[in-house]
Amino acid sequence: MSLPTHRRRWLAVCALTASAALVAIPPSAASGRGAGPFGARTLGQLAKEREQSVGAASPHLTADDDDGNEADEIAEGADQYAEARTSPGVVAPGAYGAAWRDLSRLKSTGGGWRNITDLPYDSDDPRYRDIDSNSSGGSGKVTGRMAAIAADDDGYVYAGSAGGGVWRSRTGGGHWQPVSDRLPAQSTGALALDGSGRLWLGTGEATTNSDAYLGSGVYVLAHPHHGTFSARSRVGGDELESTTIHELRFGGGKVWAATSEGVWSHSTQKLSGAWKLEFAPHPDFLPGGSQADDPGAPYKNIANDIAIDPKDPSKVVLAVGWRGGDDYNGFYTRVNGAWTRITSGLGDLPADADDVGNVTFARSADGSRYYAIDQSPKQLSTNPDSGLEGIYASGSPAGPWTKIADYKGLAADNSALTSPGYMPGVQAWYNQFLTVDPADPQHVYAGLEEVYETKDGGANWSTVGPYWNFGFSCWSIDPSRQTGACNPTTHSDQHGVAIGRYHGRSFVYVGNDGGVYKRPVNGAQDASGHATDWTSLNDGTIDTLQYYSVGIGRDLDHGGLSVTGGLQDNGQSVLRGDDKVMGSDFGGDGGDTLTDPANGCNIAQEYVYLAVQVTQNCAVNDGSWTTDPGKATSYAVAPPDNATSEARFIAPLAADMKNGDVWIAGGRHIWVQTHGYAIRSGTEWTSVHDLGAGRTATAVAASGGKIYAAWCGPCNNQGFARGIAVGNADGRGWHDISLPADGTVPNRYLSGFAVDPKNADHVFLAVNGFSRHWTEGPGAGVGHVFESTDGGTTWKDISANLPDVPTDSALVTADGGLAVATDLGVVYRAPGHTSWERIGRLPAVAVLQLKAGPDGRTLYAATHGRGIYTVRVRDLH
Repeated sequence: MSLPTHRRRWLAVCALTASAALVAIPPSAASGRGAGPFGARTLGQLAKEREQSVGAASPHLTADDDDGNEADEIAEGADQYAEARTSPGVVAPGAYGAAWRDLSRLKSTGGGWRNITDLPYDSDDPRYRDIDSNSSGGSGKVTGRMAAIAADDDGYVYAGSAGGGVWRSRTGGGHWQPVSDRLPAQSTGALALDGSGRLWLGTGEATTNSDAYLGSGVYVLAHPHHGTFSARSRVGGDELESTTIHELRFGGGKVWAATSEGVWSHSTQKLSGAWKLEFAPHPDFLPGGSQADDPGAPYKNIANDIAIDPKDPSKVVLAVGWRGGDDYNGFYTRVNGAWTRITSGLGDLPADADDVGNVTFARSADGSRYYAIDQSPKQLSTNPDSGLEGIYASGSPAGPWTKIADYKGLAADNSALTSPGYMPGVQAWYNQFLTVDPADPQHVYAGLEEVYETKDGGANWSTVGPYWNFGFSCWSIDPSRQTGACNPTTHSDQHGVAIGRYHGRSFVYVGNDGGVYKRPVNGAQDASGHATDWTSLNDGTIDTLQYYSVGIGRDLDHGGLSVTGGLQDNGQSVLRGDDKVMGSDFGGDGGDTLTDPANGCNIAQEYVYLAVQVTQNCAVNDGSWTTDPGKATSYAVAPPDNATSEARFIAPLAADMKNGDVWIAGGRHIWVQTHGYAIRSGTEWTSVHDLGAGRTATAVAASGGKIYAAWCGPCNNQGFARGIAVGNADGRGWHDISLPADGTVPNRYLSGFAVDPKNADHVFLAVNGFSRHWTEGPGAGVGHVFESTDGGTTWKDISANLPDVPTDSALVTADGGLAVATDLGVVYRAPGHTSWERIGRLPAVAVLQLKAGPDGRTLYAATHGRGIYTVRVRDLH
């Protein structure tokens, strides 16, 4: 089926996490389709266009419902999160590590954070069968993206998240506990158990997507059933700091690491001493090399996986290459002591650099069979349907290999992805896992956007974990039937897999954009080959939700508060006053959020590029799935910059501090609407200022009709420029602020304003990125927080003792203090003070937005990897 405007939101990705350094994608590397992921859209847009009520009927979708090139949007989304942290240049390795050390040394305020989203989050909650939600898709309870999974035969399961650290279950999944909170990196790249039962963690997510962070190296947990990771458990020195680690493999008494800076090895017996660089195709681009400052340096030495023959560990094959294509891409082995590209003997597995991108290997327990997934850079740039070159099998890592699946064959095996432009492997550069049943070399699980299984070595495949249940004849929107006659499936976009045992039974565990799921290794299937026995393990004890935003309002129906927020690939969560389970009232990616403080069911949720939906009843719906203005529970109200894509992927949206009916949205234009949550159409927005061609808003704020708007353009490190425009909501008085050339305000990404509620001319500015100490770029300057008392005409650096860390959001607290969200936690400056203190002891996780509760007494932090936290303002003193 074709994937219309909003349902496709939930189809891709947009992840995040705080670690040791951000993955930056330069414009040259990101060009072409599929360069970065984001969440899928909802079927709602189609229904709105047709103004039809679907009820329990299956929707009929056509190619006409696709309103744009999703691949281009994916690429742009990947760029923009990195741009904020790297522009105007290239950030040197170690920047996040230094920031974490400095932040940890700050004096702490009083009070402590309380997690309020540590309870189940049901993406299929029957209360929210709105036309813009994903409810009834079949994913059930979800959490944030899981990058890696490990499991043993004693019922222990380990889940490594994209931004919220590593978690342990002692019960075969569920009842989770965090085990890596003391590490300076909470981004997982790889998890692996060695033959001695030790758990190895490679930090730094290697999906090369928009919000992945680099890590701080490799760590070992000697007794994973009981212990937790610590900084002292790091293997080797700092050689792998500020890298991503795609896989850890064992052989010949060594652990091998496929990283963003080549392939490295280390003894598994003696954990001290430096890592050995085994192979890097372009060593001049490594840190310290002659071309280390080149904007393309992070993409010149990417290694994806390692295949080792257990019968002869000297036989090693390396899969090396940037998923967007480079002349060094290919498979390498050692010949006469030198690593040499394999140019023949691979059989069906391609040797041409254009056809070798992201690769994953798997080996049977007895060493008789090897399997591989290969993503093709050529297909990524030329094939609108898929970037998958194929799945292959061999008796040896050196080949010859036989192709056992391609995207067309997988689509024909009852996949949910059968429409032109979105077929299996369309994001094979981002979605990959592969494992072999230890008891059967012919029994294989493969993960792309969906989960596939073969029991005969690839002759036949089943889509055991379809993308969702929409489009299948068994599906129904009926709230009394969770997924109609369909069985629950997994969340989409697969990244990690492991097979383990619990109470004598074998299970396969998969990690994806919605968390962790399991089923029996030899599970049941229906007539379509879809599994009937998936179980979500996201029971609320594991909170790795990746929020971009948070909104708070009074719950008039249940008492207490309604808390909502926009999430990477998990829509919009809503937590009502008496909820024991969170629901999802909007689907896809959730961007910025507006919530009426007086009524928490008045909500505006942004998807991407200012695709805004609004509801005045929390989007509670009886399943009628209608766009009839008299019956609908949500309305599409995007300003015109959405239609022309002249807004950023996650674009700024704000309400006037003095008048909640006045909203400001920023794209190329600054848009204002004055109907508040009663808005029903995008035509109700008025452009009050044009920032100019090539410029897009990065932050907006308003108080009493005065608007501040920050912009960038170009926004990447090729000529990066930024500025501030100020004017009134009625369109009068707009002008660009003349920022001084002396670098008082650095030439970096301007990420947020905080306006003094008592004086609209008193405003604070949060600046992202790193200072010139770490950034080789013109005008990088110093400082992260600036203050103006004259409406933005002049600025003063008030960063003082604030560590050199990207700042994301700022808020003037009810007591007159200033709270600032950073990529590594939250800091606070008390009224009348000039120095900063650290609030609480959050792990090293990014906080993207701060909001105050309706009474101003409570601070809410939207983290991108550990859910939403609160702290009372009075406790900060």
